[in-house]
Amino acid sequence: MNHFGALTPRHFQVLHTIVQTYIETGEPVASRAIARKFPMSPASIRNMMADLLEEGYLSQPHTSAGRVPTERAYQSYVKTLLGSRIVQAELDRLHSLIQREGSVEGRIERSSKLLTEITRQFGIAAAIPTENQTLDQVEFLALPDRRILMVVVTRDRLVRNKVITVDDPISQDELSSIRNYINYNFGGWGLGSIHRELKRRLELESAAYDAILKRVSLFYSKGLLDLGLMPEVYFDGAENLIGLDLHLTRERMRELFRALEEKKRVLQLLERFLEPSNGELSVQVGLSDLHPSMSELSLIGVRLNLPNGLDAHVAVLGPMRMNYSRAVSAVLHVGQAFKSATM
Repeated sequence: MNHFGALTPRHFQVLHTIVQTYIETGEPVASRAIARKFPMSPASIRNMMADLLEEGYLSQPHTSAGRVPTERAYQSYVKTLLGSRIVQAELDRLHSLIQREGSVEGRIERSSKLLTEITRQFGIAAAIPTENQTLDQVEFLALPDRRILMVVVTRDRLVRNKVITVDDPISQDELSSIRNYINYNFGGWGLGSIHRELKRRLELESAAYDAILKRVSLFYSKGLLDLGLMPEVYFDGAENLIGLDLHLTRERMRELFRALEEKKRVLQLLERFLEPSNGELSVQVGLSDLHPSMSELSLIGVRLNLPNGLDAHVAVLGPMRMNYSRAVSAVLHVGQAFKSATM
């Protein structure tokens, strides 16, 4: 360790140059390769690399070989990229592409494809409804055999349909009156607030004489606003992981692809490693905690809280030796474009 007992800014400059060199070459990095890039002697570089090795930022595969960055080194390197600036022209371009899609589902799918196109990695985008969803409107349609189609649209533009069966026929005119009552009284309300207010109104003595409220109560009891919290998850680009030098056996590679085919597993990945901070990038290098086959993969992503009751996740999954600068830029731009197109 240097005589100050701590790593200096110059140590980290050397470290980040080693990481960048290793990403580009895939070969252990020798001190002489780094010395060419700094006005320092190879001996000074070797001393610094020894300090970095001691502190766990570098590893030495063989006695005489160069050094290889560890997960800790990648974490430090990526932090230098997190201040990347948003380029307005790129943001406008992505916003336009995402906004063309008329639904949240379409925009999420488009976002995942854009991430893959930009980074050539595994792009992931998800919209996860929360309890704070806001009602936009409902619609009812009379069907044969005393069945009714209930359609609920929330402000995040997610649409849920449900068919119920009633004991007595209800005309389309009566359904229109019920629709108007709900939309007039509760449009723009959060679902939790609607539940509480409906319960309050139904407990009033006057509710027994209110025909429309009786019908609303019937539909409510049949799950009108029980929308469920089913997330929309799209991912694209698994083929980009084929052929990468991930040091996986054939069986482990099959395990990796099976894991990435499961929406549940991908959601676990997002929920576990993306911090709930709104709009700040999260970086996780090495994902073996989630699955052994993911030990040499990195996740760069952002979690966005939208005012319409959605949590949006935008992320790129790739090898440790990926182009982090491009991945960080893509996640930042696509995340902001999705947020502005969805609000």
